[in-house]
Order: sequence, then structure tokens, then C-alpha cells
Amino acid sequence: MRWTPGGDSSDIEDRRGEGGGSNFGGLNGMHLGIGGTLVLVVLSFLFRTNLFSVLGGGGTAAPTASVRPLSNPDTDPAEKREVEFVTFVLNDVQRTWGQLLPQAGTPYRHTKLVLFRDLTESGCGTAQTATGPFYCPEDEKVYIDLGFFQELRDRFGAPGEFAQAYVLAHEVGHHVQKLLGIESKMRRLARAEPAQANPLSVRLELQADCFAGVWGHATEQRKIVDDADVAAGLRAAASVGDDRLQRMATGHVSPESFTHGSSAQRTDWFRRGLKSGSISTCDTFAAR
Repeated sequence: MRWTPGGDSSDIEDRRGEGGGSNFGGLNGMHLGIGGTLVLVVLSFLFRTNLFSVLGGGGTAAPTASVRPLSNPDTDPAEKREVEFVTFVLNDVQRTWGQLLPQAGTPYRHTKLVLFRDLTESGCGTAQTATGPFYCPEDEKVYIDLGFFQELRDRFGAPGEFAQAYVLAHEVGHHVQKLLGIESKMRRLARAEPAQANPLSVRLELQADCFAGVWGHATEQRKIVDDADVAAGLRAAASVGDDRLQRMATGHVSPESFTHGSSAQRTDWFRRGLKSGSISTCDTFAAR
């Protein structure tokens, strides 16, 4: 990606100096993000238990996970560069939606990006490193521990800056859904028909993938990304498909427990947004 280091943003809330423990805590109302799904895979490996069934509401709470502390954020050049990168991406994604959303009749209101280490409090409960990146609709903030990007590269085979940018754009996509009223409508439908909760979640997540692609389209138009970057984004979308993650964790696939969509679905909807650059292309709720 072509990007300029050294920028800043009033939408970044840096809590990395706060620190904290590493126990799992409840998160109410949050969307289990890309990172959260990856974490279920890792923990299923570690504890030899299918934790996807826990996510579906059965079983017991996940065991405590150890958290590897990140390096000192004030002295580590690599982490400083990560902060500059996510700042650039956040600014660019929000600038893009600030232009596109009013065209759909909805004013855009900025989300905040909270950087933290180990754990912090969110409007949806305690956020932890093990949770991975997620959007909390209650306080309209995206939460991320930057150590997640290393996991994305090393453990799940999705390297590249645009793969990281896809993760952030996906989570901001959930904020766009909140502004459009889609997120609250989905919650109401899920409460009215609990059996449809997972299928509705899949459609919501695939739409966020498509919205990430809409932003990707804007970056292509401005020559910020090239074909190699796009390929990295598609790999990232494929790497976090429910089928791939379940197969890695349990050796088999349970489509009825999908919450984010298969690898093929995720890459397809990301590609749709990338090709069209249009919000109307991303109506996953109307698609068969």
C-alpha cells in the first residue's frame, strides 16, 4: 500500500499504557469480530475442545488464556509504525464513508478506534487481547490490540498491509451498519426468531466484508493499492472463513453454526464491494 507515515487523528483513543490482567470477561452486544473467530480456533487447538459450540450458547466458559505482552509502545519502532498505519487507514476509511454515506441519505458520524494492551473496558464489557478486533455498537468504538496483526500474519497466513487494512475496514463496516439502522434491525429479528440468529449474523458479517470492499474500491481509484494488495485482502477474507477455521480447529465443518460465512462467501462479498464501490451492491439480506 502507498501510505504516508506520521499522521494523527482525533479518532484514535490510545489506552496502551493502561495494561491489565488476562482473564476472559463477558462481552454483551458486541459483534464477535475477525479476531474473536480466530481466537476460538487457537483455543480449540490448545484445549482440545470445540469452542464453536460454546459460542453457540452451550458448554462452559472458555479457560483463561495467557497473554504475551507487547513490546513497549513508546520505544518500539515497529509498533510505532503500526500505530501510524492504522491511523492512516482509519482516517482514509472514515473520509471515504463521509463522502459515500450522505449520498445514501445518511450523515456519517465518526467511530473511535481504541488501541489497548491486554485488556480495557468497552461499552459492551471487558475487551481483551484474546477477543481480537471488534466493534461495539453501544459506544460506537472499534477495539484492537495491535498484537493481533502478528497472529494474522504468522498463524493464519494473511500477511501484508492491505490484509490488516481489511480487518479495520471490516470493523468500521459494522459502524456503517449501525448508522444505517441495519445492526439494530438484525438484533430485533434475532430476538424475535432465535433460530435465525446465526444466519442473520452471517449476512451481517458478509455485508461488513462488502463494505470493506467498497472502501478498497476507493483506494484502487486513488492508486493507493495495487493488484498485489487486493490479493492480500482476498487472502485475509478467505483465511477467516468459518469453514476454514472450523476445519482447522475441529477437523470438520458445521455450516449451521456459521456466524461469519464461508471463505468463498467472504471473498465473494469483499470482491463485490471492491468491484462496484457501491453501497447498494452490499445488500446481503436480499441475496439468496
